[in-house]
Amino acid sequence: MEQERVPVLVVGGGYAGLSAATLLAWREVPVMLVERHPSTSVQPKAFGVGPRAVELLRPVPGIEDQLAGIWAGIGENMRIAIAKDLADPDPHMIISDEKEEFAFLAGLTPAAMVGAPQAEIERVLRVKAEELGADLHFSTELVSLEQDEDGVTAWIRGKDGDRLVRADYVVAADGYRSPLRQSLGVPTSGVGEVGQMCSIMFDADLSGLVREREVTLWYLQNESFTGVIVTGTGVGAHVLGVNLAAGQSAADFTGERCVELVRRGTGRPDLDVRVLDKATFGIAHVLAGSYRAGRVFFAGDAAHTMPPTGGQGGSTALQDGCDLAWRLWLVLTGQAGPDFLDTYDAERRPIGALTADAQLANLGARMPPAARVGYPEPLEDQVGALLGHRYHSTAILDEPGDDGSILEDPRVPTGRPGSRAPHVVLDWDGQRISTIDLFGTGFVLMAAKQSGQVWMDAGRLVKERLGVELTRLLVDDELLDVEGRFLERYGVSGGGAVLVRPDGYVAWRSPEPDPDPVETLDRVMRRILSR
Repeated sequence: MEQERVPVLVVGGGYAGLSAATLLAWREVPVMLVERHPSTSVQPKAFGVGPRAVELLRPVPGIEDQLAGIWAGIGENMRIAIAKDLADPDPHMIISDEKEEFAFLAGLTPAAMVGAPQAEIERVLRVKAEELGADLHFSTELVSLEQDEDGVTAWIRGKDGDRLVRADYVVAADGYRSPLRQSLGVPTSGVGEVGQMCSIMFDADLSGLVREREVTLWYLQNESFTGVIVTGTGVGAHVLGVNLAAGQSAADFTGERCVELVRRGTGRPDLDVRVLDKATFGIAHVLAGSYRAGRVFFAGDAAHTMPPTGGQGGSTALQDGCDLAWRLWLVLTGQAGPDFLDTYDAERRPIGALTADAQLANLGARMPPAARVGYPEPLEDQVGALLGHRYHSTAILDEPGDDGSILEDPRVPTGRPGSRAPHVVLDWDGQRISTIDLFGTGFVLMAAKQSGQVWMDAGRLVKERLGVELTRLLVDDELLDVEGRFLERYGVSGGGAVLVRPDGYVAWRSPEPDPDPVETLDRVMRRILSR
């Protein structure tokens, strides 16, 4: 059997796999993706993408506009509540006005939250990945995988028969039960499966129950069942998710039963209902004990399966894929040493656990009291967690006295290493941009014009010496600090500098002038890149 060669093989075509394939292809890294299903998702599944995931995706030309276009075609707002049914006159509101409650994000990032269903976002990612040259194979599954010191050999089976693929690295985005995670013996922790849900896609006239141009997400608690209903998703249908009771299975959800449940969930006993599709899936809290097994890296549900309550599972999976892409790119192009890839587990696994625990806590808070025993408490600042994650690894040079925290309030940015680089408004030749717009390709070295030229000269020498992609920018030279906040938000003086990674995180900073900026920057880059 002839063997094909590719730097990266991605197993799984959901959020994590498609984002990895898209960002790798954009970085001109040849990538092959295999997915056992015949296409991307048909069911809406996860709804909404947070601003951090959008920040990571937006450097790919056109993708942010396409995602925003989906949301523009769906609605202008979202409400979330706990209620008996859609007709409940007194729902307990969790979010009564999404636009109002998340308005503060405009001061933190130029990237907006995108309220769109997973099915539509996966479609955009698939098309973009293929446009960029990614080799995508649907109706294709991984049969076996063997690793050695130099790479991975995968046996895959598709519509056109079997083939052998030789890859340097594998992204395992193969879902909650992750056959790859199991075959490689990676341990897991967590509560495990907490229930099963039947997702019923239906068409019905809900006039008088829901608002036009608005997504409604109601957690349902009544004497018949517990579950969730989502309307206005823009896929030509609404969705009712029903938690399976003890002893129930998918076979119990006949067409007649689905219609009856939709009528109970909407509070309209005579509603004319057309069932379009149904699927049963597990709700679980499962955490991989490692995000790396040799040359295989776990992402999405394979790394951290979490309940859907809180809506961060999809965004976290997208971030995993994007995060792996830039790290693999650095290593495959020789800019970073092989050990640099250990930083993926060191940085992303604590965040995966934090997010999964927060979603489990939300599930407990939105379930009947008897079902909440032993669940963690919800995060105090769930909104702040959208942009407030911190990283710690060899790719971050922590400053003395760093508290090791993995969360900070993004509304009060510190600019310290391990934190997301703060948003500062800049003027670039008459155009207003954000510092966030500067990140996404390679590393970025920034300094203020006052005494900053020595850092720019040092950056040029180190870039040539190490062969790294490094952009050098003087603030208040070509880029004007419109509000005068750069020095304060990045924690540097007029003679200091800050180094930002391709993912928009601060890797290192020199708050004050340095007597030997060339040697300091050379040493910093070598440490960060495991050189």
